[in-house]
Amino acid sequence: MFRLTNLNLKKMKKVFSIVAVAAITALVACGPSADQKANEQRIADSTKAALAASQATADSLLKAQTAAATPTDSAATTATPATTETH
Repeated sequence: MFRLTNLNLKKMKKVFSIVAVAAITALVACGPSADQKANEQRIADSTKAALAASQATADSLLKAQTAAATPTDSAATTATPATTETH
C-alpha cells in the first residue's frame, strides 16, 4: 500500500508549485490576440464617433435654445415702412 510520508508531501508540494507557476506564466504570456486588439480598437473608434455626434447634437440644441431665449427688438422685426402724408 502507498503511504504518504512527510518527504512525499514535500515533493508533491514542490511539483505542484512548479506546475502552478508554469501555468500562470503561460496564461500571462499569451495576452490578447491581434483580433482582440483590433476589435477593441474598432469599439473605441465607434464609441469616439458616437460621442462626437452626441456632442454635436448637444451643441446645436444649446445654440437653438440660446437663440430662442435671446430677446429680439420687436420694433426692428415687425416694423413697417412709414408712409408720409403730405397735406
